[in-house]
Amino acid sequence: MNDLLFSVAGFVLAIGLLVAVHEFGHFWVARQLGIKVLRFSIGFGRALWSRTARDGTEYVIAALPLGGYVKMLDETEDENVPEHEAHRAFNRQALWKRTAVVVAGPLFNFLFAFVAYWFVFMAGVDGVKPVVGAVVEDSLAERGGFEVGDEILEIDGKKTRSWNEHRLYLFNQALARNGVAVQVRSADGDVELRQLYLNEVPLSELDAGLLETGIGLYGYIPEIPAAIGGIQEGSPAAHAALKPGDRIVAVGGNEVGDWRDLVAAVRPLAGRDTLLVLERDGRRLEVQLRPESVEVNGETIGRIGVSPQPVSIPEEYRVHVAYGPFQAVAKSAESVWVMSVLTLKMLAKIVTLEVSAKNISGPLTIAQFAGDTVQIGWDRFFMFLAIVSISLGVLNLLPIPVLDGGHLLYYAIEAVTGGPLSREVLLWGQQIGLAMLFALMSLAFYNDIVRLLQ
Repeated sequence: MNDLLFSVAGFVLAIGLLVAVHEFGHFWVARQLGIKVLRFSIGFGRALWSRTARDGTEYVIAALPLGGYVKMLDETEDENVPEHEAHRAFNRQALWKRTAVVVAGPLFNFLFAFVAYWFVFMAGVDGVKPVVGAVVEDSLAERGGFEVGDEILEIDGKKTRSWNEHRLYLFNQALARNGVAVQVRSADGDVELRQLYLNEVPLSELDAGLLETGIGLYGYIPEIPAAIGGIQEGSPAAHAALKPGDRIVAVGGNEVGDWRDLVAAVRPLAGRDTLLVLERDGRRLEVQLRPESVEVNGETIGRIGVSPQPVSIPEEYRVHVAYGPFQAVAKSAESVWVMSVLTLKMLAKIVTLEVSAKNISGPLTIAQFAGDTVQIGWDRFFMFLAIVSISLGVLNLLPIPVLDGGHLLYYAIEAVTGGPLSREVLLWGQQIGLAMLFALMSLAFYNDIVRLLQ
């Protein structure tokens, strides 16, 4: 229940804040250019709070905090515009002014992301030392010569101070079908150069877990005992009356050493009655249960619905990566640029069916990440906000009618033809844009639901 509350609260806070930033961009530039703004609303539906300023602008906070809008004086929407204010109507403005107002929303999203990154990079990010904890058998990493205990020093000349520091760079290089040179210090203390040929990772398998599932490299992994930390409601473990703190020592007659052994032992037992031996308060107990069947990537596996107890990272493996003010500016600008380009590349390759559409996430996944990052700490939440803000900026610039990019497309046509498009063309464009957005949101919801079920 707490996770659900954090997810809902984090989602509402994230979307409300980022929409406010986006709409404020439109609002602020419109005001600077002398265009009259009738209403600036955060949210839709019934107004929970409103105030009308001296200039006639109404500021509103509405009941449904999942969007917002700026309503400007416009003769295409209201034919009864007073003559003495007609010069302040949006439709009467020069093309460059209308373009500036439309572009301002996405640009403010990029600016917000830059500021969020800057604060986080200045304060510093806690992470794990870039030491290889596991190498997947017959993986790209194993073929590249990586071994457990290797400490990653540089990736293509970029100093590496934490495990996740250059994850985005690796993803971008994999998408560009490039290889990378990785300098490591082996467990013996020798500095060596390893190669990762990222073009060998199929584009269809690119996702956020590239480093682990695509390359086959895992960071330092502390030993996790097979002790239960949490039990999912309604799960086989709950029906069998397992309790937090129980330590599982055997599954189906096979001894269990740590959590990975437990997962490996339960995985092939989907739908089969299984005997568990566990320790509770110094006593050994035998419990009978039947692992539930779960579909994961086309494979049926068994799960009993338990999670491990939290394990702390030893101090010698912890790092805190921070930058000076000017370094943080450069790092923030680079992060915004790389993330923006990467988002565009991913969208293009999804459209051309080179990359799986499963990478498209919807509000349910966003809510889950929002809740997780809120609980982890403000720095992770700020970085999450920066990524979502960049995504909003990029998506809004796509040339889809009803989005900002669609309006910019109309203005480009107007600049070439010397006149605005007809009302009929705009109406058709709006219907096409709404259909495209509905299809995109349906796909995003479908992916979200599949992830939750898995």
